[in-house]
Amino acid sequence: MTRISVVILIVAAGFTPIYGQAKSTAASGTAEVLKQMERDWSNAQKTGDTGRLNQILADDWMGLGPDGAKSTKKEFLDNVKSGAAKLESFEFGPMDVKVIGTVAVVQGSDTEKSSLRGKDTSGKWLWMDVFAMRDGKWQAVRSQSAMAK
Repeated sequence: MTRISVVILIVAAGFTPIYGQAKSTAASGTAEVLKQMERDWSNAQKTGDTGRLNQILADDWMGLGPDGAKSTKKEFLDNVKSGAAKLESFEFGPMDVKVIGTVAVVQGSDTEKSSLRGKDTSGKWLWMDVFAMRDGKWQAVRSQSAMAK
């Protein structure tokens, strides 16, 4: 091997751990940002802050409920604004975040006291939200939820 090849290999080997560590630190920071967005989402829903919810949810957001019913962003915001969807209290369980480039998936659970159109929906929920980085900010683009058994 030539002397230049050896130098290139040594330099490349030295940068690999640094690059991997930076990438891991960035993913960890992103995970914390997304977990905070989940908390902000629940707080905004609890207080009826549709302005904050409008920022968190992308215009093309779609939710899929435990009964298979789909909900658009407009439908969701209308339900919160009218009081048809009420979130009185909630406590998060563990959240797991997987970041894949400009897309991230957050899976988690919560125990809540809630109702939808007068029907009690309180209990333990399992959910998954998909976020996309758009114009320099994370926004929820898809959600799915199910009651835990």
